Amino acid sequence: MKLIYRPEIDGLRAIAVISVILYHSQFKIYEFQFFKGGFIGVDIFFVISGYLITLIILKEITLKGNFSFKNFFERRIRRILPAFLFVILVSFPFAWMYIRPSFFLDYSESILYSIGFISNYYFLNSQQEYGAQSSLLIPFLHTWSLSIEEQFYIILPFFLVIISKHINKYLITIIILVFCISFILSNLESRSDPYISFYSLHTRIWELLAGSILAFFEIKLGCRSKNNILNFTMPVVGIILIIFSIIYFDHNILHPSFFTLLPVIGTSLIIWFSNKNEI
Repeated sequence: MKLIYRPEIDGLRAIAVISVILYHSQFKIYEFQFFKGGFIGVDIFFVISGYLITLIILKEITLKGNFSFKNFFERRIRRILPAFLFVILVSFPFAWMYIRPSFFLDYSESILYSIGFISNYYFLNSQQEYGAQSSLLIPFLHTWSLSIEEQFYIILPFFLVIISKHINKYLITIIILVFCISFILSNLESRSDPYISFYSLHTRIWELLAGSILAFFEIKLGCRSKNNILNFTMPVVGIILIIFSIIYFDHNILHPSFFTLLPVIGTSLIIWFSNKNEI
């Protein structure tokens, strides 16, 4: 099921990518690190992914009355695997030449877990802190977020198809309920075990479901916001929330947690209220 191209979402992706890159570069001006919260670029991607994937699935269910799992997973494989395998092939000889044997073993294991889209649990088990100095020696650490997205992509179609077929009128209620449970767990786990909270699907899925909720209402209403005043003001509010998070968040805050609502809400506002002809 093809979606209408939305360049404003590519703009969001650009903000997410740039913030993560500048975060890892530890960019500073007069000793002030402006992008110490740049890791929230991943959270932006989660909301976008939840929105787009749910929109694809619900549109197919609504318009066709059924859903092709084969076509869905085939599209996901074509979209992700070629680029992912290319990165592995390009990085491998450099890792062989420059990474010490002990780190090369970890590197090789991370590739295997990444291919199986469970690298988030591999890094959770190894207690690897994202953003720590030691993480610079783990080239595939970034695949933890890809693994979470792929786990979501595997679960979501079955979830939506089953609910739509049997108890469709409760679909949004169930999505919101799972969102709330995951959000509460992320707050609790961030206090008791930050590694579990950071790397686990059950504490991250609420961010993806934030996008799913937007997709549901877009399908239900047949459109997004048509209020010109809100369409003008809300994307500005969204950008402010995202920029505030990038500048003022750091590793001392609980994440994901209540604080993560700021970039998640900011991203949601831009997705819902922005249009391609606006700045």
